[in-house]
Amino acid sequence: MDKTEIDVIEKLPPLVNAKGIRSFLGHTGFYRRFIKDFFKIARPLSNLLNKEAVFKLDEECQATFQTLKYKLVSAPIMVAPDWSKEFELMYNASDYVMGVVVGQRQDRIFHAIYYASKIPNDA
Repeated sequence: MDKTEIDVIEKLPPLVNAKGIRSFLGHTGFYRRFIKDFFKIARPLSNLLNKEAVFKLDEECQATFQTLKYKLVSAPIMVAPDWSKEFELMYNASDYVMGVVVGQRQDRIFHAIYYASKIPNDA
């Protein structure tokens, strides 16, 4: 992740409503591949978005939020490329930012080799 994005995530205020939870989970969703057991960790927040659920932010939800924030801003360990294996390219693009991760699978687990992001200009 870009350093400015890490700073924004570190300074995120506590979640207070469903819109904030939906936005946070949407943003973290792109990085779910790099967070082990992402869906298990995010379950308390995801359950609050169910139509039948009573919206109550308890200690478990706040702990989940803090855990995901920590895992997003912690530096992932990048590996050196193995030139005999295939490379994988993952990308995400919107009107505001583009991001890419180059990696390889070792024992069916994806390992990042390189990260890049770019904010497009008006052209």
